[in-house]
Amino acid sequence: MTTMPTSTIAGQGTEERDAAGRQPAARRRNPVLRSTARGRQTRAAWVLAAPFLALFLAFMLLPVVWSTLMSLTDTQSADLRTPLNVSFTGFDNYVRLFQDPQFFTALRNTAVFVLVALPLTLAAGLAAAVALDSGIRRFRALFRVGFYLPVITSIVAVAVVWKTLLEPHAGLVNTVLAWFGIDGPAWLADTRFALPVMIVMAVWRNLGTVMIIMLAGLQSVPQSLMEAAELDGAGAWQRFWRVTFPLLRPALLLTAVTTGIGYLQFFDEPFVMTDGGPLDSTLSTTLYAYQQFGNGNYGIASAAGYVVFVLIIALTVLQFRMLRDKD
Repeated sequence: MTTMPTSTIAGQGTEERDAAGRQPAARRRNPVLRSTARGRQTRAAWVLAAPFLALFLAFMLLPVVWSTLMSLTDTQSADLRTPLNVSFTGFDNYVRLFQDPQFFTALRNTAVFVLVALPLTLAAGLAAAVALDSGIRRFRALFRVGFYLPVITSIVAVAVVWKTLLEPHAGLVNTVLAWFGIDGPAWLADTRFALPVMIVMAVWRNLGTVMIIMLAGLQSVPQSLMEAAELDGAGAWQRFWRVTFPLLRPALLLTAVTTGIGYLQFFDEPFVMTDGGPLDSTLSTTLYAYQQFGNGNYGIASAAGYVVFVLIIALTVLQFRMLRDKD
């Protein structure tokens, strides 16, 4: 095997680099070429982002801007053909909105739904997570699937099934009650039961999401902390309340915010099951906005939508202040 003389290798090295150890100027990268390459990368990035930007502008940004303008005008369905006849009214739509007794009914129903269903959903989801983490050993995966299955089921399908079950004469619920001599009410036609039924359905459908997130939080609690608390004489409830629950604050905050936002947009259940009745007892703010839009009152409908948006911001800020980590 032949070897190249070291002097030849050294000579090549001195030819390729100058005394300072840098490459000659002829071999350095040309700044013009570098800027050209950067420009090509920028253009390629914009080309790749163009489909998303087009969809975002067409279906997100433009509708938001347009609905904001409509909430400040007297836009009606007849004005779609003659948009130049629309007049700027400022905050008159919001004033008219809060002078409408039906809108206050919708606000009250939404508030009751959120204030009752949200804590119940969090409590039920946490209880299910604790049971799956410590109490239930066999068929744990089956229980997880069973609890989470309603979440991935279409809300329209769930509402139709519940409506069928709650039929006053042929529904399964009243049929079972009749076996015990109980005359079941017309659940969805009675102002006393329509909204509570929807609260129960919402809790049943959404506790699976809370359960999955809480279960992940429970499994991330260090076992050493639990053992140390047990050695200090803490009972099961004290270990949960003093050790486990504070470590679940991030998971609790996440589920509270996401579930609360969904509940403030309470729409599908009353739309499918009762259409806001009976006597507006299940009318929500989003359903009210939908009905106003259907009646051609686009300005009022847009104003109602932004009231819901403000309520979502207020509830989210309140939840962050209550549930965030105090440290």
